[in-house]
Amino acid sequence: MSVDRIRQLFAESIETKAKAGEVLPSVIEAAGQAMVECLLNGGKILTCGNGGSAGDAQHFSSELLNRFEMERPALPAIALTTDSSTLTSIANDYSYNEIFSKQIRALGGSGDILLAISTSGNSANVIQAIQAAHDREMRVVAMTGKEGGEMVNLYGPNDIEIRVPATSTARIQEVHLLVIHALCDYIDQQLFGGQ
Repeated sequence: MSVDRIRQLFAESIETKAKAGEVLPSVIEAAGQAMVECLLNGGKILTCGNGGSAGDAQHFSSELLNRFEMERPALPAIALTTDSSTLTSIANDYSYNEIFSKQIRALGGSGDILLAISTSGNSANVIQAIQAAHDREMRVVAMTGKEGGEMVNLYGPNDIEIRVPATSTARIQEVHLLVIHALCDYIDQQLFGGQ
């Protein structure tokens, strides 16, 4: 790989973030506000995704459970991607498509939020997770890209989609990480900004 190609990757990432910075801030604010209200009302945030999006789900929950940039109390968030015994037993006994939805039916409650992450919007297990979240009267915040995929057809009136204006999975994932940090910062500022 040449240095020029590496520079090109940086340029493409910067360009994608600039486009996202024009269209996503108000949607991110709405999602952050929904999360703040959820937490203030005693709810929790469940997160899910596959591959790099599973890493993003875990990243988000760790920032809430531990801390982001300021010292503050721990906030309730659960990554549904981390329990290998649960994931493999559900995949083995039922279907890989149910690895998140079965957990949501057990752990999710009315007033909680599902942060559903899929760059394509077509991940079957994330789609089933959204359906399970709705069954549990949970609000959905979705992080997607491309055309939004099949997930677009599932959103209720209170759900929020943060769709990155890009087609490259890598560029979408890079913006997803920035969105996660923006959400964490919003939550911290709204709940603890005066400290």
